[in-house]
Amino acid sequence: MLNTLRLFDDLKETMNDTAARKIAQVMGDMYEELRNSVTKTEFNELKEIVRDLAEAQRRTEARVEELSVEMRQLAEAQKRTEARVEELSVEMRQLAEAQKRTEEEVRKLAKGLDETRTMVGGLSDTVGYGLEDKAIRGLPPVLDSEYGIKVSGGLVRKYVEYPDGRNDELNIFGEGVRGGAKISICGEAKARLSKKHIDSFLKLTSRLDRHGMMRGERFLFMVAYTAVPETLSYAEKHGVAVIPSWMV
Repeated sequence: MLNTLRLFDDLKETMNDTAARKIAQVMGDMYEELRNSVTKTEFNELKEIVRDLAEAQRRTEARVEELSVEMRQLAEAQKRTEARVEELSVEMRQLAEAQKRTEEEVRKLAKGLDETRTMVGGLSDTVGYGLEDKAIRGLPPVLDSEYGIKVSGGLVRKYVEYPDGRNDELNIFGEGVRGGAKISICGEAKARLSKKHIDSFLKLTSRLDRHGMMRGERFLFMVAYTAVPETLSYAEKHGVAVIPSWMV
């Protein structure tokens, strides 16, 4: 007769109680049914099969436990990932706010720079126009004594308009006579004279020449508070007289 209790005890060593009890019960029932129909050898083979099934059940439960552990680890990793994503979201919001503040500061700085440029431009215009006014009044005797030019009708600041509709401002312009010949007088006043100023001035006088607005000889000059020796040499090379501001 099959000792189901002993079988139950044996099975408990490799599986949980419920499974062991169920298998022992099934074995008991099978034993009763097969006792008169199977040989001892066949029954022993059946017992081996049952043991193999029990071992497979144990391995399955072990694997299920491993998978359970892995699932818990994955769940923890997911929680950590979600937490990091939230941290990154907060950081991105902070960066966005910082970017907005930076853009606002840059806007303010740009506005301040524009205002500064406007102020500097206005100051430059004030200085330039002041020097021009001084030159317009004081140049005639200087041109006479230093360059032998007698100014006819005084010097002026004026605009000239070209046939294509464009125009130029002439800072200091007039006509005169030198050695009995008519001469066109054209100049500008700059606080700190540079090569760039001279180049721009020469382009202006070229436009005047192309449109026949410079009659007779030409006297080109720049009145300046200061100019480095290199700029003075550059002006002389291009036929532009540099008159110090203190002379006018």
